[in-house]
Amino acid sequence: MHRQRFQTRAEARLKMATWIVDFYNTRRRHSANDGLPPVTFERQVIEERQSSMALLRVSVA
Repeated sequence: MHRQRFQTRAEARLKMATWIVDFYNTRRRHSANDGLPPVTFERQVIEERQSSMALLRVSVA
């Protein structure tokens, strides 16, 4: 994509989205995520937030 010209913004957006999807590996493990793939790590974070919010609701009520 470096130094590539696009005729429309839509064409540029499509090319950028395709590049990101091709480049970003959702299965590769990352040391910053305790050795977990990004999708698994993000799922865990969401579940932890939901459970802590549920506990907060119970303690407030």
